Amino acid sequence: MDFLEKKETDLSAAFIQNGYIIQPCENLSGLERIRNKTVDLATNFLGVPYPTDTGEFLDEIASLVPVKKLNSFRLHILSGLMAESWFREAYFSCARSLVEALVGNELVMQRNIGLSIQIPDDNSSLLPLHSDSWGSECSPFEVVLWIPLVDCYQTKSMFILPPEADAKWRERVQEFAGAGTESLYQAIEPELEWLEVPYGNVLLFTPTVMHGNRINQESTTRWSMNIRFKGLFTPYSDKRLGEYFAPIAVRAASKIGMKFTMPGGFDE
Repeated sequence: MDFLEKKETDLSAAFIQNGYIIQPCENLSGLERIRNKTVDLATNFLGVPYPTDTGEFLDEIASLVPVKKLNSFRLHILSGLMAESWFREAYFSCARSLVEALVGNELVMQRNIGLSIQIPDDNSSLLPLHSDSWGSECSPFEVVLWIPLVDCYQTKSMFILPPEADAKWRERVQEFAGAGTESLYQAIEPELEWLEVPYGNVLLFTPTVMHGNRINQESTTRWSMNIRFKGLFTPYSDKRLGEYFAPIAVRAASKIGMKFTMPGGFDE
């Protein structure tokens, strides 16, 4: 039996087939608030005036931040965003119905934020080809909500190996054990999809398939955030509830059930 609505069924089918969904942000004012706060933190770090065009400012950040200061710059922004009590709810609101349709409505959310600032021609911010669920740290029940703060395309974005191709190459991974990840990347490159995600859109993908990025060969800087979600009662790996994940949606029946204890005297 399947009692999902048609929209949910269609989304599920597309997600299973492609490994991702790209759709318009569900809360543009929340996304703007996140981008504006990011720019505010950036200008504070750099000691420059707040720009009239925030998108252009982020695109051209390489002219203001040398590579050697990039990590401290990124950490300053991360700590500033995490200090904002509204941030996590605003981030979730950008794709709430999408996450609920594909994952469920009792959810946990990653406690930390992933932030990528990938300036052109820089090799210090790379995330090589990988699948998060191959190790013991990540659960295959997770999804990643990836939100760009600028237009992301081609090498300014990320790549993903579609599930059908991923299943085929996963069976051959051991062939590349001695040659390394780059050798595997070269083999699968013709089947990779580079995802185009303009600002104002969100990307939800499964980290069970191979994905990653390369050197940004475009003329402007990539800014993207990523946070993981999973069902509250789905299996956890090493990244556990209360440590890596925090509950954000727990329904009344679950709260009652988790607190319920049987009375004594019913052993017979």
